[in-house]
Amino acid sequence: MGDMLAQGAAWLELQRTKHLTTTVTYVRSDVSIAVPATIGRTKYEADDGQVVRIEFTDRDFLVLAADLVLNSQVTEPERGDLIREGPREFEVLDWRYSDPYRTTLRITTKHVGAVET
Repeated sequence: MGDMLAQGAAWLELQRTKHLTTTVTYVRSDVSIAVPATIGRTKYEADDGQVVRIEFTDRDFLVLAADLVLNSQVTEPERGDLIREGPREFEVLDWRYSDPYRTTLRITTKHVGAVET
């Protein structure tokens, strides 16, 4: 019998990808690919000792690590890459794995403008 937690996590990722994604365009230099992504955001707190501020990122994109293929190579996001969601463009700030099995990337971005259509 295999790892039941890994099997359950894989099933949940399949359901997320199947039912909760929209197609976005991932861009690095002159290479772009369409990938299914779930849109979210990350809440974080900033505490300077006097005031606690709760802030949110502009947009997070959850993408299967296996789907991020640039120049025929599975790759990791890099700061400065772009993600286009419709006419809106977001710059990659950071990323991390979203699950203990390293199947999903959580890509943190900021809105940088719109692309002309």
